Amino acid sequence: MGTPETSREPCPDRILDDIGGAFGMGAVGGSAFHFLKGIYNSPKGERFIGGSQAVRMNAPRVGGSFAVWGGLFSTFDCTMVYLRQKEDPWNSIVAGAATGGFLQMRQGLGAASRSAAFGGVLLALIEGAGIMLNKLTSPPPGLPMEEQLPNVAGMPPGYPPMGQIPGQAQVNAESSGSSTSSSSWFGGLFGGEKEETGPSDGSKTKVLESFDAPAPPSFEYK
Repeated sequence: MGTPETSREPCPDRILDDIGGAFGMGAVGGSAFHFLKGIYNSPKGERFIGGSQAVRMNAPRVGGSFAVWGGLFSTFDCTMVYLRQKEDPWNSIVAGAATGGFLQMRQGLGAASRSAAFGGVLLALIEGAGIMLNKLTSPPPGLPMEEQLPNVAGMPPGYPPMGQIPGQAQVNAESSGSSTSSSSWFGGLFGGEKEETGPSDGSKTKVLESFDAPAPPSFEYK
């Protein structure tokens, strides 16, 4: 799972992406809020018309305000990425503080400072919540293979598999299967004999195969 910093768009495209997303979020949220507010403030019989008029008058304004905030935030964020040459939550925190202070510059230094502090704290809370959510939703690290396989009927760890005598070397089933299949293939092709390798004591057993089938018995009366 990608972190919020690595899953975002690159910096030149991030600004336009955030402007569009912020405008859509503000327009949808502002439409719902002002529609309910218009219905509540309209007289009986004209509530739907009053809510629709409130949406037409206020939803674009709220969407534009969100778009301005998102565009400034992305611009400051990309500036911090360019200056620091790395992506981390501090870029978003500084960008939130700079955006809040920049939007309140007309109100004076005190208002700009308070807005900057509020923006920095708000973005710090958002980034902290995102990091905690990623840690909670991320899968746990993989366990070793020995811990993943359960013990059968209370067998102690390191006990040999079923069907194998303790102290006996483990037989490579894949190699034995491949040698058997290759020898049987050659034996069937040339009509020769097939050698089967027994246990590791060195003894060999030769099995002769005859492919000349006897003639079937005839039950005709002579």
